[in-house]
Amino acid sequence: MTPDHVRQFEDDGYAVAKGLFSKEEAAAYYKHFMDLRHSGSFPGDYTAANTDANDPLQKYPRMIHMHRWDEISLKWLLDKRLGDAMTALLGTEPFAAQTMLYFKPPGARGQALHQDQFYLRAKPGTCIAAWMALEPIDEGNGCLQVVPGSHKLPLLCTKKANNEVSFSDVEVPLAEGMKPTPVIMDPGDVMFFHGQLIHGSYPNTSAERFRLSLIGHYIAGEAHQVATFYHPVLRFDGSVVEIEDSPGGGPCGVWVDQDVVVRDPLVEVAAPGHE
Repeated sequence: MTPDHVRQFEDDGYAVAKGLFSKEEAAAYYKHFMDLRHSGSFPGDYTAANTDANDPLQKYPRMIHMHRWDEISLKWLLDKRLGDAMTALLGTEPFAAQTMLYFKPPGARGQALHQDQFYLRAKPGTCIAAWMALEPIDEGNGCLQVVPGSHKLPLLCTKKANNEVSFSDVEVPLAEGMKPTPVIMDPGDVMFFHGQLIHGSYPNTSAERFRLSLIGHYIAGEAHQVATFYHPVLRFDGSVVEIEDSPGGGPCGVWVDQDVVVRDPLVEVAAPGHE
């Protein structure tokens, strides 16, 4: 992390570390998680993968808390590069709380604008995300959209999201003048962002590209509480942190069935090769 990264994190609520992991590492993670997804179901899947489903997200459901049963995920979550970067941004080493893998196949809905701290409820302090691209990510395949400076806001009240474009059912409304900014990323890039930064994504409108992203959620090193769903919490040496429950939190982005009429047929998804 350079001084410019730290300044951007303080001013805008996020910073991107270009090439923090190599493209070869990103490709290996891509293959690993695709192989896992094709091999069956795992703890935390919101639905069993169903190749006959109309909703692409049912064909490639998100993975969650993989570090609890997959050694490769655990090693990534506790990678020294991530720990050093977040320590530079926060001033203290954070604790690790969660892993997630989003496949976001062609035709898949995005996730409505939200704040991660709404779910983790870390106290005192907040949470921080490490969001890693496993392939080229842009607006076509539904890159992350962030609202710069919104991390300075408190947790905001939510409203019902539009489930035609969002797989989750809650959304943070934007005040006048606020506008999401797309974050374009290459394989191996990692974006770090503050727990109160408003962010989300639009649908994947590409014909054949997935948008694989590997995500770790962490909490500030001074935190004494986090929502029960994120226990056990780990230090970067792998030891467990004694931490209290924080009421009111839960899983980030609860999946909602697509119960609306889709005028255009969803894209038929075939498992891609990786280049």
